[in-house]
Amino acid sequence: MGQHLRRVKTRHIILAVMCLMYFISYIDRVNIAVAGPLIRHEMGLTTMELGLVFSAFAYPYAAMQIIGGWLSDKFGPKLVLTTLSLIWGAATLATGFAGSVIVLVMLRFVLGIGEGGAFPTATRAFTYWMPVGERGFAQGITHSFARLGGAVTPPVVLAVVVASGWRSAFILLGIASLAWTVLYLFVFTNSPEQNRRITPEETAEIGYRAGDCERAKRSATPWRKLIHRMWLVTFVDFCYGWLLWVYLTWLPSYLKESRGFDLKHLALFTALPLLAGVVGDTLGGVVSDRIFKLTGRLRFARCAVLVVGMGGSLAFLLPTISVADPLTAVWLLTGSFFFLEITNPVLWTLPLDIAGKYAGTAGGMMNTGFGLAGMVSPVAFGYLIEHTGGYGAPFAVSAGLLALGIVAALFIDTSRTVEADEERERQEGARTGGALAFLDAVPPVRIERHIFRRPLRWRR
Repeated sequence: MGQHLRRVKTRHIILAVMCLMYFISYIDRVNIAVAGPLIRHEMGLTTMELGLVFSAFAYPYAAMQIIGGWLSDKFGPKLVLTTLSLIWGAATLATGFAGSVIVLVMLRFVLGIGEGGAFPTATRAFTYWMPVGERGFAQGITHSFARLGGAVTPPVVLAVVVASGWRSAFILLGIASLAWTVLYLFVFTNSPEQNRRITPEETAEIGYRAGDCERAKRSATPWRKLIHRMWLVTFVDFCYGWLLWVYLTWLPSYLKESRGFDLKHLALFTALPLLAGVVGDTLGGVVSDRIFKLTGRLRFARCAVLVVGMGGSLAFLLPTISVADPLTAVWLLTGSFFFLEITNPVLWTLPLDIAGKYAGTAGGMMNTGFGLAGMVSPVAFGYLIEHTGGYGAPFAVSAGLLALGIVAALFIDTSRTVEADEERERQEGARTGGALAFLDAVPPVRIERHIFRRPLRWRR
């Protein structure tokens, strides 16, 4: 009995493997920013060429959101995520051998293809492995590992660069990604019924019904219903993503140019908000699940955390625009990012809540908002800095979008699910079929021309 109680649940092992994926993939994504100055010096790249290398990742990343999610719905997350991780692992490894800007751009483009579909596919992987009351925690802890990956990338990559050069950093990270793929193949299955380790008790806890996974693969994707149910979530994710991309791209420049921090303090104060985000991601998912368990109201559990998270982020962001003390500005930005990341696990949980077996496609739709924000936000932020001469106007625009996101979050309804729509249509079809069943017994009526009837002729 004691051994049985100490047994680690299969879904928690799978969750740990997925956390490792988020961690490694985020390092693979942002390591180019750390190695960028050395690559530029070695290859003699211009600023524009280096910018092209940086941006090559974003476009296939955005395009692959829906494609990757849809493929995982149709072919299962095991096959799709294995393929995607092989793609981005190989691209990372090959970057260590790149010799020209064209090759670098191509490899970053391929990396965007691999990583673009990874997070929607991972969301789909949780559909049959995480009960409703643990989905927020699962999304929170995985994205915490993603933020942790972003925070530790500079010291980890720089340590490797100092020891053996920037190429070694990419080679080692590529090998780590491919090693994770092997681990994933051994541990993950598309559903509990395919896993030899899981117990019937844990399957009951998850709420999985035998055959659900195979039935989902045969279901036609209800694009219209998914768009109708997910567009509002996508817009909220765009508002969230706008400010997140500001942190990921402009924070070091802001701290250096507007607040006057030197390079010694810059690394610390850039990492501080990201580390706060690690805590925020986990906390947001845990709090949302806890509210649901206490109240039984799923919509309230999700929307309350969205509103509090974005509202708190807005409350800390607004004083940053006018505060004079640089250190106070850092703490305000840290608080703003902490609350911003509270919303992230809830946003990623909503595709599971609303779309169910179509969570891969729905997650891709949702994260397309983040991808579009990644294309627009850094450029628009830079444009506003250049034309206003400061960071006040760009931060004000970001605050305005947060306010719009808060309003939109109030109208998200987790009770209006895609599967509920399908069930209602089936019931209506059954009622209609029963009401008109008597027509099947009526013989068909044939309308024929009488043999003695002559065709009508027009006379003058």
